[in-house]
Amino acid sequence: MRYIQVEFTAKPDNQDIRDIIAALTGEIGFESFSDENGKLIGYCQEELFHAESLENTLQNFPIPDVEITFYVSNVEDRNWNEEWEKAGFDPIIIDNQCAIVCGNKLEDVNHQQNIESIPTKIVIDAKQAFGTGTHETTQMIVSLLLNQNLTGKRVLDCGCGTGILGIVAAKYGVKEVFAYDIDEWSVNNAQHNAELNEVELDVLEGDKRVLSHISGVFDFVLANINRNIILEDLSAFVSVMTTNSRIILSGFYEQDAEIILKEAKNLGLEECKRIMNHDWCCLLLEKI
Repeated sequence: MRYIQVEFTAKPDNQDIRDIIAALTGEIGFESFSDENGKLIGYCQEELFHAESLENTLQNFPIPDVEITFYVSNVEDRNWNEEWEKAGFDPIIIDNQCAIVCGNKLEDVNHQQNIESIPTKIVIDAKQAFGTGTHETTQMIVSLLLNQNLTGKRVLDCGCGTGILGIVAAKYGVKEVFAYDIDEWSVNNAQHNAELNEVELDVLEGDKRVLSHISGVFDFVLANINRNIILEDLSAFVSVMTTNSRIILSGFYEQDAEIILKEAKNLGLEECKRIMNHDWCCLLLEKI
């Protein structure tokens, strides 16, 4: 498989700006990133790369007065996640209640005092960077989940990735967790991570249309996906909710919150809480 390498240069340049570039370009096919010689490098399969789409994406950068240029080159065949998978990720501790630990580093952290004192530990195999808990949007949803009464509840995880959100919910006493993802790899990885954590997830492959194959309604719906998919799929999410059901949404920037809330209000959802991490936003809504 052949890849395109893109070297991004941002003025001004900082880690938040690089994170946003990675998030935006990840939505148009880029699958791995690295920092080399002070620059952000992105990798995209040759057949998925479209220079015009990349230019349009960067022209709509959500932070004003940031100038981004890029240089494109071809690179040799390579698994661009391989080195990241070997390195794994450091433990993520959320609200001193939950520690998300890399399966590759489990032996290294088992005896760390700051990890031993955390009541709940989630093990995630580091096969892809997103969905491990390292991203702000994942951390915010987990933080909100930890403060909900989940005992005996029914939970739906939309676009589940590694399954981390459903696994956290399962660890906190839910009755049943359904999850789905359009990517076959994610479905298999979510099931694998559920087994690692000794919890049960019913994971389906597909998009919002899989909801027609699930009976009943959910007490909690979780969706850590981009703004456009949220706007497109929100009515489907609401269709499997009932009065007082709650939905936690993230995967978008603060400036996108109002357009999402406008659609949410039209569908009978009311904002309960909003939290921010850098430019990322997370909303807790309730069906009224």
